[in-house]
Amino acid sequence: MDPLIITVAPVGAEVMKENNPNVPYTPEEIAEECYRAWNEGASLAHIHARNEDGTSTQDPEVYARIIELVQAKTDMIIQVSVGGAVGMTAEERVRPVYLKPEMATLTCGTCNFGDGIFTNSLKDIEFFAKAMQENGVRPEFEIFEAGMIETAKRLGKKNLVPMPGHFDFVMGVQGAIPGDPSSLMHMISLLPAGATWTVAGIGRHELPLGAMAIVLGGHVRVGFEDNIYYSRGVLAGSNAELVARMVRLADELGRPVAKPEQARKILGL
Repeated sequence: MDPLIITVAPVGAEVMKENNPNVPYTPEEIAEECYRAWNEGASLAHIHARNEDGTSTQDPEVYARIIELVQAKTDMIIQVSVGGAVGMTAEERVRPVYLKPEMATLTCGTCNFGDGIFTNSLKDIEFFAKAMQENGVRPEFEIFEAGMIETAKRLGKKNLVPMPGHFDFVMGVQGAIPGDPSSLMHMISLLPAGATWTVAGIGRHELPLGAMAIVLGGHVRVGFEDNIYYSRGVLAGSNAELVARMVRLADELGRPVAKPEQARKILGL
């Protein structure tokens, strides 16, 4: 079994300081959260960007500043979000890809997302895939529903993405696939042979799904994008706390945690 890759997602597009005052907004705050998470064992940074008021942005200048600051202090794999925020155009969402990071997210379908709709038409998915291909960026397939795995496979058949690929199961979003063990096992069963996978459990699903991933040979994503609590009713003080807990759990279960150079080898970067 490969060493465990821990991804930190320090801030997404939704959660605000009103929800948890430790949520980072500025490039400096986001980079510091990545650095602290790296010190605890995270090898991959999944990056969203924010404006100073906390609203989501896909401004490549903001992304470039975050990447510069993270790379100044760590050797983490940088993965930019092409999800952006609900309501953004495809042209807005793709902009960070042109910075040529090592990885970017490629959501493989449309789903309900709380009160909104996270829209990803096949036309837009192929547009994102081609942009990644042209800029030497490795996609991580973001999977919110089981059918999205089949879309990723079809992209591979069209030679738009490298296969068997790396998949991230985002589980427990209201309106999408639930965060239960049977759903995770079903998703794993649909993967192409040789694929690697990560699970991002939303809210209370983060810890049990992370434990499953550790023992099943998958990988784990944690962070404020997915979960702002350390335990029921107790806000997490940092992303690093959530990473450190997964490291302890992996140690108890006998699975080593990957350093960034090991993670690059596992992911074929």
